[in-house]
Amino acid sequence: MSGRAHSTVLSGARVVLPTGTVANGRVIVDGDRIAGSAREGAEVLDLSGHWLVPGFVDMHNHGGGGASFTSGTAEEVLRGVRTHREHGTTTLVASTVTGELDELARRAGLLAELTQQGEIAGIHFEGPFINPCRKGAHKEDLLRDPDPAEVRKLVDAAHGAARMVTLATELPGGLDSVRLLAEQGVIAAIGHTDSTYEQTRQAIDAGATVATHLYNAMPGLEHRAPGPIAALLEDERVTVELINDGTHLHPAALELAFHHAGAHRVALITDAMDAAGFGDGTYHLGPLEVEVKDGVARLVEGGSIAGSTLTLDTAFKRSVTVDRLPVESVVQAISANPAKLLGLYGETGSLEAGKYADLVVLDASFDVKGVMRRGEWIVTPAL
Repeated sequence: MSGRAHSTVLSGARVVLPTGTVANGRVIVDGDRIAGSAREGAEVLDLSGHWLVPGFVDMHNHGGGGASFTSGTAEEVLRGVRTHREHGTTTLVASTVTGELDELARRAGLLAELTQQGEIAGIHFEGPFINPCRKGAHKEDLLRDPDPAEVRKLVDAAHGAARMVTLATELPGGLDSVRLLAEQGVIAAIGHTDSTYEQTRQAIDAGATVATHLYNAMPGLEHRAPGPIAALLEDERVTVELINDGTHLHPAALELAFHHAGAHRVALITDAMDAAGFGDGTYHLGPLEVEVKDGVARLVEGGSIAGSTLTLDTAFKRSVTVDRLPVESVVQAISANPAKLLGLYGETGSLEAGKYADLVVLDASFDVKGVMRRGEWIVTPAL
């Protein structure tokens, strides 16, 4: 059920604002925007006993609802987007996986059209410019060094919709590719990397600003060889992605990242694949076959974790109830920070007048009860 909220006052909830949580607060929706004042005769919706938080922003997501952003038709991509919207993600960047360069360029064209239509917030190219020894769920014979000319080809094929490229920056051409991306206004993300501490620092100095799913697909933190994790956690210029699904990270690793980097430098992501919001079974992630069992996605051949079946509402609830993080910190990591990275914070990522009415209603147990995107209820609260 959905419907346009022309002028609605959402009252009585605990409202999480950039300045903190307001008990018994209110948010006014006028058309597709948050307004500073209500029209006469505006509908009032009592959300007492609930939380009201900004819509979630997922900057790393490969699919959902049985649909792949890497290989699906436009209609299938929209089905996946809709699935995640129903779980609170009002802004989503579609991520690809390693493939033939020409095929990725063609894929970028389709996703660029959906970006121009406002359905997705851009494209993240994860692969093929990654290290074979940290390939995870990427097809090894399609991997290649990050030649700046080839990186530029993908960015150009996206017609302005490229938001992020994940690179193993220690490979030949890595640093030059980081500089190219920085010049183009595209996020250079360090991931699927075998980089040393020193090499990672060089990449950050060259302009890399994101750690692709920190801890995963990179060397572990060792006392004599701290590797990329220490360099990424310590540098204020870097935002670290975290997949909080209970499979990708031990709770202590999550706590370490929040404690050391601070909530202002964490972006909670899903790294979701087709099975998110859909169920167990056999799927494909790019050209590779994936078996999803008990909600965990692994490659049929080799058993590597292959993305996740996570939705951001689950990540939100787990962060608050299992990891005991403050609600305000989770909102920062799941909405504000990714919106800022993507250059969208002027439009979304917080509940402020003038921004899109992108918001999520959560009950006292942090389960989703309502989702509004641009003033339209995707999930209408049944109060």
